[in-house]
Amino acid sequence: MTDERGERGPRPETAPAGAPARLAAGRVGRAHGLDGSFYLTRPRSPLLRVGVTVTVAGRVAAIVRLAGTERRPIVRLEGVEDRSAAEALRGMDVTVDGEPSTLGDGEWWAHELEGCEVVDGDETLGTVSRLVELPSCEALEVRRPHGGELLVPMVKDAIRRIAPAQRRIEVNADFLDLPAQERRPREQRAERTTETDT
Repeated sequence: MTDERGERGPRPETAPAGAPARLAAGRVGRAHGLDGSFYLTRPRSPLLRVGVTVTVAGRVAAIVRLAGTERRPIVRLEGVEDRSAAEALRGMDVTVDGEPSTLGDGEWWAHELEGCEVVDGDETLGTVSRLVELPSCEALEVRRPHGGELLVPMVKDAIRRIAPAQRRIEVNADFLDLPAQERRPREQRAERTTETDT
């Protein structure tokens, strides 16, 4: 979950209607030691504690060990007894079943923002590919129309309006300090494309 102030929260995965949402807790990283422990990448620390039941590769298991740091937690799951078993899970998503908390005004789940068109007035800057975590806030990773990427921090100075239902996010390109040649209005780009095609 995120908002324009950069507040963070777990992202829900798709679940059948009426079923609890699956919240992404991280991804299995490299093994740690010989007892089946592994590093968890992209961790959502508030979801992690000993005894919590998680799902990995379709298998349900409880967390029996939690060590390391919030940024680099070390996890061991019930039934994962050795290093080879941990390595077999590497790269798999770890999810937690649970009802997503009620969102307040100005808050969205990350998956609601992915795929939204990012604009400043009549200028199209690109499409949101994913949300990334920066040291101070979260940011939209925007895929540019002609290649390359742009990071838009989820702060009020950068974000003017978020409308997931319209698949549209309005930003302040001046705050992002984009070069003038990268900020042509959509109509001008369309005319140039038409001239090139002819």
